[in-house]
Amino acid sequence: MPSLCIVLCPNCSLTVRGALVFFASLGALTLGIAAAFTAFGLWPILLIALAEMITLGWALNESLQRRFQAEILTITESDVSIELRERRASRRVVFQRHWAQIKLTCSASRLHPSRLTIESHGRAFELGGFLTDEERRGLALRLRRVVGRVNESPPVALGHR
Repeated sequence: MPSLCIVLCPNCSLTVRGALVFFASLGALTLGIAAAFTAFGLWPILLIALAEMITLGWALNESLQRRFQAEILTITESDVSIELRERRASRRVVFQRHWAQIKLTCSASRLHPSRLTIESHGRAFELGGFLTDEERRGLALRLRRVVGRVNESPPVALGHR
């Protein structure tokens, strides 16, 4: 039985080493300046600098965790399954291909991204939340070609074009 597999991953260009170098250099600079002000008796600046570094460390950690995120779409003659993988968890959503609809909803504001969803029988799942609008449009076109409209199931081999 032919199937098509599409793997979506966020673009995480920041490496662990890059994050450590950035954090260490900014930390040395920030805490060095704060220490100089502390020497003149302005000790609250050191507390603010520490709070800033803790917040930056948390934000870098959250950014690095995205490396483990992936959405794996598997399209067979009968089903469209989406497996959402994160570092510690994985879940799977399955839609009947014959009844599935691919919807790309544009935002009312240019500041908000579009949303790509697959829907069927009152259920919906958003795909590629980390993709750019252009990538999301391209994926929507490809999925519409492969999944088809409601009551339409083109051959899965069409997805390879």
